[in-house]
Amino acid sequence: MDEAPDFVFLAHVVDVMQSMHVPFVMRTFASTPFAVRAFLLPLWPIALLFMFMVWAWSKTFIISYYHLRGKLHQIWAVPRYGFHYFLPFAKDGINDQIELAILRAERMGVKVVSLAALNKNEALNGGGTLFVNKHPDLRVRVVHGNTLTAAVILNEIPKGTTEVFMTGATSKLGRAIALYLCRKKIRVMMMTLSTERFQKIQKEAAAEDQQYLVQVTKFQSAEQCKTWIVGKWLSPREQRWASPGTHFHQFVVPPILGFRRDCTYGKLAAMRLPKDARGLGSCEFSLERGVVHACHAGGVVHFLEGYAHHEVGAIDVDRIDVVWEAALKHGIRPV
Repeated sequence: MDEAPDFVFLAHVVDVMQSMHVPFVMRTFASTPFAVRAFLLPLWPIALLFMFMVWAWSKTFIISYYHLRGKLHQIWAVPRYGFHYFLPFAKDGINDQIELAILRAERMGVKVVSLAALNKNEALNGGGTLFVNKHPDLRVRVVHGNTLTAAVILNEIPKGTTEVFMTGATSKLGRAIALYLCRKKIRVMMMTLSTERFQKIQKEAAAEDQQYLVQVTKFQSAEQCKTWIVGKWLSPREQRWASPGTHFHQFVVPPILGFRRDCTYGKLAAMRLPKDARGLGSCEFSLERGVVHACHAGGVVHFLEGYAHHEVGAIDVDRIDVVWEAALKHGIRPV
């Protein structure tokens, strides 16, 4: 393209079926939220062959783009599929692809690169810290966007809530949510078998707030709690411990399936881009057009605010409200 982007959202392919949900394959299909359709089945073998080809030869490529406030925003894809991120031998190759994309963005004059989904996995690259430490003089800002993801989840919790139950409680997002809630004097039952990881998080809280963080090791402990925050996959057997009327907030990928008809299930954190965004011709996975995942929106906020810091590694709990207010100021709204 003749115009260099100012912002890049660095995504990856989810699976073989989803790889066909891009404008340069089927523009009409890509303009609607992704769902498995019957007409995709005969094309699956071709898409599978394409997966092996990009795995062997491809580099990061552009999926789509849009304009916001007169600036070009692009979505790039690392040529790796979701399952690749769980193959031990693929780790270095994935990080090499991400690093090359960041350096390419640096040469192009991109201001912010926002890492999507598994591209910022803690076990993969420490939430982006690997690249920032390796290249301390980067002008492009590397962002995981999870500060805004935490803010979206926290602002979904009804006012007056006094107790929540959380799985994935010692993860990057789980830690930030737990520390934020205990500051609000909300009791957080943190589901974890690791006492060491729990105590490490508990010690980060102020002395007067530590009592609100409670370690639990069994789902039975949450039988009377109607607010579940899910950061780790729940089986139907585990979901049955929730009492009728429970609402499941989620930050687990993929989202859990709603097996309980007497409970309600939230969707993954997402936000709607400002009304002046132009050229939104495709959907971001299963979201409607104009709606993006919260980490994508977090990168956009980082760019619009002109923040000079990298947002990598652990989430700064003190910045959750700051980033939330900045998003609203720029017309980025919760769905």
